[in-house]
Amino acid sequence: MESKKIGSKYFIRIDKGEEIVSVLTEFCNERSIKLGEISAIGAVNEVEIGLFDPLEKEYHSNSIRGTFEILSIIGNITSNKDNPYLHMHITLSDSEYNAFGGHLNKAVVSATCEVIIEELSEKLDRYFDENTGLNLIEF
Repeated sequence: MESKKIGSKYFIRIDKGEEIVSVLTEFCNERSIKLGEISAIGAVNEVEIGLFDPLEKEYHSNSIRGTFEILSIIGNITSNKDNPYLHMHITLSDSEYNAFGGHLNKAVVSATCEVIIEELSEKLDRYFDENTGLNLIEF
């Protein structure tokens, strides 16, 4: 992983074999980023995506392997117990140009991943909401 900060934005290149969620979490930890926006494109070959079931109040996840283009990763950075909390969704396409996606749990880069994080100057925390079963943003 390599990065460069320009203004309030970090331009990040995640390299082949690196796992996106863990790299970005560590990146935010090291720089004390408490609030921000994430967007990315690239290619992956091992992905775990999830879907939240509001009736059961739990995530169901699925791991897939293959050749996938990242059409989009979009998400935000907030804080949970003073640690960075990354909430990201991913849209992928396969070799037949079918698109699918969900909540991003894990993704291993197969070629490269280009990420932009815009750091914001404030801080927003999350709290666990019993009603929904989710960690919601607290205002």
